[in-house]
Amino acid sequence: MIVDGWFIASLIVGLLSAVICFGAGVLKKGPNDVTILSVAAVELFLLVFLVASIVRQSGGEPIRGEVWEFWGYLITAVVIPIGGVWWSLIERSRWSNFVLGAVGLIVVVMMYRMNQIWFGG
Repeated sequence: MIVDGWFIASLIVGLLSAVICFGAGVLKKGPNDVTILSVAAVELFLLVFLVASIVRQSGGEPIRGEVWEFWGYLITAVVIPIGGVWWSLIERSRWSNFVLGAVGLIVVVMMYRMNQIWFGG
C-alpha cells in the first residue's frame, strides 16, 4: 500500500485531537475551547483535503478504486466532526470529550480507507 502525505497528516492531526480529548475526559473535564478547537482542526484538515481531492481528480490523477466509495467516505468524514462538536455543545459533561476523541480516531480510519481507494489497494 502507498502511504501518502495526506494520510500521514491526518494521522498526526487525528491522533493529536484524540489524545487531547480523551485526556480531558479522563481528567473529568467537560468540553472546552481546547477540545473543541482540536476537533475543529480535524475538520479544517478535512476541508483542505476535500478541495485538494477535487483539484487532484480534476487535474487528471485518477482514483483507482471505486470513485463513489471514495467520495462517500470523504463526505461522511467531513460531517462527523460537525456532529461531534454539536454533541459536545448540547451534552456538556466529560463524556462529550470521549465522543470528540472518537472523532479523531474515526477520521484516521476513514482516511486510511480513502488512501486505499485512491491508490487501488
